[in-house]
Amino acid sequence: MGTNAGGAYPLDGEGPARQVRVDGFAMSAYAVTNAQFGDFVRETGYTTDAERLNWSFVFAGLADEETRRQVTRVPADTPWWLPVPRAYWAQPEGPGSTVLDRLDHPVVHVSWHDAKAYCVWAGVDLPSEAEWEYAARGGLDGSLYPWGDELQPGGEHRCNIWQGDFPRHNTADDGYPGTAPVNAFPANGHGLHNMSGNVWEWCEDVFSPDYHRNTPVDNPLCRDGSDARSLRGGSFLCHESYCNRYRVAARSSNTPDSTASNIGFRVVRREPAMRFR
Repeated sequence: MGTNAGGAYPLDGEGPARQVRVDGFAMSAYAVTNAQFGDFVRETGYTTDAERLNWSFVFAGLADEETRRQVTRVPADTPWWLPVPRAYWAQPEGPGSTVLDRLDHPVVHVSWHDAKAYCVWAGVDLPSEAEWEYAARGGLDGSLYPWGDELQPGGEHRCNIWQGDFPRHNTADDGYPGTAPVNAFPANGHGLHNMSGNVWEWCEDVFSPDYHRNTPVDNPLCRDGSDARSLRGGSFLCHESYCNRYRVAARSSNTPDSTASNIGFRVVRREPAMRFR
C-alpha cells in the first residue's frame, strides 16, 4: 500500500510504501449509479446535503452559458468551480439539467454524509482506504494504475480523465467530456471498473497525511486527524499538469458535507456472500 515513487504528492501522505493486511470483503464492480441512488431517494424521501444547502459546485465546462452568467462569485484559486444554486444529484448542472439520459453514470453531488445514508439503506459500507487500494490494484503489486504502469497501453484509453489543456480545453479523446457510464472501460484484475478517473470515491477514513505512519498494519482505518474524509481514484477532471491523482496510491480529501460534479462513491460488503441492489 502507498508509494515511494516520484510524482507523488508529499502533503497528501502517499507514502511510505508498506505491506498491510485486510480481512475478506466484496466490493461493487461499479460506482453507485444515478439509477441506484434514485431508488434510494424514492424509497426513503432522503434529502441530500446539496439540496439542504441549495447549491453545489459545478465544473464550469459543463454549465451552459445562462448558468455561467448567473454565477458571480467563484473561488479565486479554482475559478473553474461554479457554486450553482439548486444543483444536486438529479440536476447535476443546475436547473434544466437531468440524469434521465445518464442513469448508468455514477451519481455525483453526493457528500460523505449522503453516501453513508445510502449505505445504511442498502446494507453496505463505504470502503476503508486500505480496502479501496487493495481492490484498485487488481492483483498487481506496486503498479501505478489498476491495469499496469502505462497510462495508455498500446495507445488505448483505460480511464476517463482530462484530455487537453486543463482547465481551458478538453479534447475528450477518451470519449467523455464529463462522467462516463460506470462500465465504460475494461475492468481490472478483480473485475472492478473505473477505479481510476470518472469520479472521486468517498472512503470511510478520516483523512490524515500521516495515514501510513499512524494506522495499524492489520485492517488500517484512520479515525481521527482532521475534519475531512478521504477520497480515492481521481476524476474526469484530473490531468497530469494539475492533479494526477488517478494513480492507485494517490489520495485526496474533502469535508464530509462537500459536494461537486466529480464526487461519487462505491460500496463494500464484509460478508462471504454478497448481492448489491
